[in-house]
Amino acid sequence: MRTLSGKARRLFAAHTKRAVLVTSVALGLVWSPGLRAGVLSESDLKQAEGLKPLFANLMTNLVETAKRPDVPNGDIVCINSTIRELLQISDELASYEYLITMEKDLTDVGDDNPLRGVVKFAVDKTNVILTSERKRLVQLSEQCSKNPVGFGKAQEALRVIDTTTGILSSIRERL
Repeated sequence: MRTLSGKARRLFAAHTKRAVLVTSVALGLVWSPGLRAGVLSESDLKQAEGLKPLFANLMTNLVETAKRPDVPNGDIVCINSTIRELLQISDELASYEYLITMEKDLTDVGDDNPLRGVVKFAVDKTNVILTSERKRLVQLSEQCSKNPVGFGKAQEALRVIDTTTGILSSIRERL
């Protein structure tokens, strides 16, 4: 399982791009222009804006590392498993895309309460998903402990999940 065939490589690349897009959209929930009306503070927006490049950089780094010829097979298996877990997270977060779209349509309402309720719900559900998926990443990290590169990449993914959860929890407390 050193390299992917042509068709598999295209499918994997397309799925990875979709995962980054879906996660970016889900994270966009907390900093979309409609929320600038007062649901989130500027500080919250700045914190949340840092999540999108953090996740995108992680996915890019994982894919590039898995392609390197000097990385042992055991590490590549761990890295690919980490990528699959992150794709799973993205797929699960995609179910909240409707809420994000709906939130953007509610920008002209005078009362923030309905919008605030939608944002709270979406942030809560996103954190539930991230907490659940974090457990799977911890198990994967433990399985990869004998593969230093794969273990390190699983730890990076955990840090991104922890950072995201922390920021969303902090924002949730102020909603």
